[in-house]
Amino acid sequence: GPYVVLHPGASVPARAWSPERAAEAVRELAAAGHRVLVTGGPGERDLTAHVAGRHGTDLGGRTDAPELAAVLAGASVVVTGNTAPAHLAAAVGTPVVSLFAPVVPAERWRPYGVPYVLLGDQDAPCAGSRARDCPVPGHPCLNTVTATDVAAAVEKLMAAEKPMGET
Repeated sequence: GPYVVLHPGASVPARAWSPERAAEAVRELAAAGHRVLVTGGPGERDLTAHVAGRHGTDLGGRTDAPELAAVLAGASVVVTGNTAPAHLAAAVGTPVVSLFAPVVPAERWRPYGVPYVLLGDQDAPCAGSRARDCPVPGHPCLNTVTATDVAAAVEKLMAAEKPMGET
């Protein structure tokens, strides 16, 4: 059946949402009736297990690039930071909720060619810094984004994908 993918990791820590917030989002999405698959690379298995918890399906380290592309292509929506999976999801035509830290400009690096919702304070003090580690205590550009914000963005994208007249 239909599912949402949440990819919590990032190669650059400044671009990652906190594991706690990601786990909250999995719980909130599951409570709203969504099946949630949590993806990540082989080195992210502890992260994906934590984020998936009891409410998501942990695929951490279980997909190579072609398999990940297939998982993303089958998703209703992908939730991720400014990472390769965001761009891979866009490449296979899947809408993206982008948890976007402004260390690089969104207008240049956001997902292209698909419906998307950009979350994160784009005017945060780290904007344009290209920082690898967040220079602002508490990582406020992303950690102010709540699980409720993510669930609302997922619903918005899913509603936009339905044909007119379908509820």
